[in-house]
Amino acid sequence: MTSTTPHTADTIQETIRQRYGGRAAAAVDLDVSAAASCCGTDSSCCGDTPTVGVNEFSADIYALDEMDEVPLRAALARLGCANPTAVAALRPGDVVLDLGSGGGLDAILAARRVGEAGQVYGIDMTDEMLGLAWQNAAAAGVGNVSFLKGDIADLPMPDASVDVVISNCVINLAVDKRKVVAETWRVLRPGGRLAVADVVIQGGLPAGSPFADALRADLYAWGSCVGGALSDDEYLQLLRDQGFTEARIDILRQHDATDLFPSGLPEYAALEPVPVVEQILARFASAIVRAEKS
Repeated sequence: MTSTTPHTADTIQETIRQRYGGRAAAAVDLDVSAAASCCGTDSSCCGDTPTVGVNEFSADIYALDEMDEVPLRAALARLGCANPTAVAALRPGDVVLDLGSGGGLDAILAARRVGEAGQVYGIDMTDEMLGLAWQNAAAAGVGNVSFLKGDIADLPMPDASVDVVISNCVINLAVDKRKVVAETWRVLRPGGRLAVADVVIQGGLPAGSPFADALRADLYAWGSCVGGALSDDEYLQLLRDQGFTEARIDILRQHDATDLFPSGLPEYAALEPVPVVEQILARFASAIVRAEKS
C-alpha cells in the first residue's frame, strides 16, 4: 500500500472483529418471519437496519435462484462485494477454502457446486460469525462444509490441501496482505486457483492528498472495505511476487461517495474540495481477482 495508517495491526483487527461480530449477533437475533415479509429480495425496507441490512456493495450480486438455496439469515448477513462462487469455475469434487467466510453464504453455495464428493472449509476469526455459519449450514442441509476459527494471515490448513481459494471482500480487511497471499499460496495445490472478490483502487490514491491520508487512518473506513484497499497494480504485484501466474483483475462495479459513505461523507472530507474528494472515491471499484498456482 502506498499510504500507512497510524493504527496498530491489533487495533485494526479488533475493530473489524467487533464490527463483524456485531453483525452476526444481529442476524442471529433477527425476527426471520418479519424480515422475510420485506427483505427477501433486497427490498429497501432493509436499508435502515445497518446492523443487518444489505449494503450497497452486497445488493444484487447474487441470482435470485441462488438466494432460494440458502437460509434467510445467511442472505441477510452477507457483506461481500461480488459473488466469487459464480466465477471460480468450481467443479464436482473440488476442495474449496473460503477466506473470511462470515455467515457462510458463499461456503454454502460453493458446497452445493462441488457436490458430495467435494468439501468446503470456511475460515473466520469471529466466534459470532462461526456460530451463525454453522447454524446456516445446518438449516441449508449442507453436510460437506466445515467452519474453522483462524486468521487468514495464518491459516489452520495443511500445505497443498485445497484446489480453490475464494473470498468475498475480506482480503482488503487484512493489515498484512503479503502474508495472506503467502498463506493462500501455501495451502493451494499445484494447479490450484484463486478467485476472490475484493475492492480495489484503480490507479491508487493520490500522493500528498490530505483526504486520502485521513481515509487510510479511518478505522470505520477500514471496516467498510475502503481504508485498507489495495490499488489494482499493488494487488497484481503481490500475487506475481508470490509466484502466482495468470493474475488479472476484472472490474465489476465502479463505486461513488454514496456507496462508500451511505450516511454522508466523513468530517475529514472537508480537508479538500468536494469535487476532489468525489474523484478520489470514484477510484474504488468492486472486482474479481484471479490467479493460478502453477
